Amino acid sequence: MTDNKQSTPNRLQANVSQVSMAGLLICALLVCVLRLLGRTWWCSCGELAVWAWDVNSRHNSQHIVDWYSFSHVLHGVIFYWLLWLLFRGKSLALRLLAAMAIEASWEIAENSPFIIERYRSATIALNYYGDSILNSLSDVGMCCFGFYLAARLSVRTSIILFVAVELFLLVMIRDNLTLNVLMLLWPIDSIKAWQSMS
Repeated sequence: MTDNKQSTPNRLQANVSQVSMAGLLICALLVCVLRLLGRTWWCSCGELAVWAWDVNSRHNSQHIVDWYSFSHVLHGVIFYWLLWLLFRGKSLALRLLAAMAIEASWEIAENSPFIIERYRSATIALNYYGDSILNSLSDVGMCCFGFYLAARLSVRTSIILFVAVELFLLVMIRDNLTLNVLMLLWPIDSIKAWQSMS
């Protein structure tokens, strides 16, 4: 007869291994599709930097982290609560994998020629030519971090975090997740003019 105290850690270890492998598979598929879309590994300037400060430069979305990384953390917060509402009976690990798959799907869509051109014509992202593969993988990681935070926070604290990050980005770069979605779907000239002011 198997001792439960010994079998439970083994089951947990197997679950962690399966989830890790599934997460790596999602990332590997993302990389393959992005390469097929012609995305570069990192910034074509050849420098491997950690942070890109200027949202209006060709370095934006090309290095590991940029201002929009905060928006991807908020993706994770949104996905956590949405998946909690829709699939409350499913395990946290499966919901995390679903969040990763959704984020990876967005990264693919975001780097399609149609969306790149939409960003360039409808938003302030005039110098946007798509994300590097490194940046896209970082965005998925940021989403996972946001998911992790939301899993540990209450609904109220998650809302406070969301609003605080949105206001912070609004002050720092005149853009945030809310404006990004709005301007992508329904551009407003007055907002675009305000965002373009230095």
